[in-house]
Amino acid sequence: MTRRARLTDAGIMRLKPGSKDYTVWDTVTPGLGVRVRTPGFRGYVFHQRGQGSSRRVSLGPVTLKAVQDARRECLSFQLDEIEGGASIGTMPGTCMPLFRDYVTDPWMAGHSSRWKPSTLRLVRSHLRCQLLPAFGHLRLDRITRAGVQAWFDRRSVEAPGNANKGLALLRRILNHAVSGGLISVNPAGRTRMNPRPRLTRFLSAEEIIRLHEALDQCVAERPAWERQADVLRLLLHTGCRKSEIKDLQWSEVDGDTLRLADSKTGSRTVYLSAEARAVIDRQRRGDGPFVFPSPVNPGRPYGDSLPLWHRVRERAGLSGVRLHDTRHTYASQAVMHGVPLPVVARLLGHRKLQMTMRYAHVGDREVVAAAERVGAAISRALDDPG
Repeated sequence: MTRRARLTDAGIMRLKPGSKDYTVWDTVTPGLGVRVRTPGFRGYVFHQRGQGSSRRVSLGPVTLKAVQDARRECLSFQLDEIEGGASIGTMPGTCMPLFRDYVTDPWMAGHSSRWKPSTLRLVRSHLRCQLLPAFGHLRLDRITRAGVQAWFDRRSVEAPGNANKGLALLRRILNHAVSGGLISVNPAGRTRMNPRPRLTRFLSAEEIIRLHEALDQCVAERPAWERQADVLRLLLHTGCRKSEIKDLQWSEVDGDTLRLADSKTGSRTVYLSAEARAVIDRQRRGDGPFVFPSPVNPGRPYGDSLPLWHRVRERAGLSGVRLHDTRHTYASQAVMHGVPLPVVARLLGHRKLQMTMRYAHVGDREVVAAAERVGAAISRALDDPG
């Protein structure tokens, strides 16, 4: 049922979110409404009607303008149409939203409810640190290909990987604006991302031994490091991401498996080797839910910081090796021991096999050894034709 009311600033602020999005239409200005999203966001919309066509336009959040300002904006839009200043395919400047307003609604309001908290934090960080300072003050139709390229080049000098993530987010937002008919072309569509470095670093068998020996030495010197050491061992023995082990709860431990409720790619099952199971078995179970609780607050997981990693890495002579390379090592060892890539993908929790390919490189020594085996097999076939 269509909801109508005389919109007032106080009345708008009293509108409560429901189980689904809804719009309250103004009885004073035809076409003006307030869209109330399920997360609680409220934004002005204007329903534009033209020659046999119609389109709904976002006018920004209600917190940034009074209802009278929104009415004047709608009136300007209607006058422009009457005077022939705009057609159904071209929005006048007064109703073309600023990038910052469009991001707030409809883009952010329409997407954020489907994201995980970690994804939402990441998106907000990229918006706050990269996109809003560069484009927030511009109307969508004033964002140009040259402007996007200039911004991307500046960002790439400082942090090429972060610039790629910002560009990917900008493309998604502007593609949404293209789909909504606000702009005809995505100005970020042709900007080429910075090439990503190949992930070729993984630990050899000898380096794995050195790493474990360094862990044992550090724990012997300072027993308080044992919990950090076990986190590091479990990362290497499972190929899990740091957050999956750091936030691991006892309720997710099920015999020889970990049934992770909420990994990066959703719920997944991790199969434990005997060594990985032994690491979990020796953890002391307290009152809290976490396998590796914070030493300060047992009700919280272990902190993001694992300072022991830097000490162990230097002692083992592995300078420059990243903690995430333990996951890379797990995948590479699996491939080198003949585990098929689809199986490796399941072990790592990858949805797409292409992601597994990034981790499953083999070193030059393995390539040379494989070439020798193939050459020897061909030689034997030639010497003994049958």
